[in-house]
Amino acid sequence: MKLHAEQLAGFKALTFDCYGTLIDWETGIWDAFQPLFASNGGPDIARKSILEAFAAHESRVQNDAPGLLYPEVLARVHHAVAQALGMKTSTSLDREFSESLPHWPAFPDTAEALRLLKKHYRLVILSNVDRAGFAASNRKLGVEFDAIYTAQDIGSYKPAAANFEYLLNHLNAEFGLQLPEILHTAQSLFHDHLPAQKLGFATAWIDRQRLSESGVWGATAKLNEIPETDFLFLSMAEMASKVAAVKGLAR
Repeated sequence: MKLHAEQLAGFKALTFDCYGTLIDWETGIWDAFQPLFASNGGPDIARKSILEAFAAHESRVQNDAPGLLYPEVLARVHHAVAQALGMKTSTSLDREFSESLPHWPAFPDTAEALRLLKKHYRLVILSNVDRAGFAASNRKLGVEFDAIYTAQDIGSYKPAAANFEYLLNHLNAEFGLQLPEILHTAQSLFHDHLPAQKLGFATAWIDRQRLSESGVWGATAKLNEIPETDFLFLSMAEMASKVAAVKGLAR
């Protein structure tokens, strides 16, 4: 890691990816595929295979049609995954999947960790969903965010550089924050860490999939190499605990 834990005290804002970091989107995605499986006679398909197929098709759809709202992205991804795996789908099944996001659960440690972090930083969301979708998830997160920026606001999906440029420009205009005062916090190396680092953001990796320990990529598109991040935590709880210790020392 590039930075020492004590340097967490120097940031004024934490910017977050939501899905995969705060919300357990892999469980949500897997659960939302169950109606498709049931309508196809309960095929024996591993969770890993479904999540990998989701990752591949989500990235393609978002890249090909960056102006689509996220529910429509989900509908197209569901249809594509079904076709790729030889299952029959329908408009109603695709729509049901596209409406599943409000049911995706928060990770058990998320709300408590965010409440602690809120005492020390501005908290900001940069998410690849639409405003209505995030509003539904936000009710599970237990804090009021200082700002929320979505793909719907920006007109493109991460890992596009435009999303991080938008984030930086708005944080500067709205709060007077400069790049060295911001720590981008995320699970996805593909969607978040690589593009954020290219623009000079410091990054904290919430490695819930334990890729740093040869874990699995799951619903996140793969990179050929794992980029170095400034901080590494295996959960939001671990990050919050470290911040509490550092802030305590800082007093």
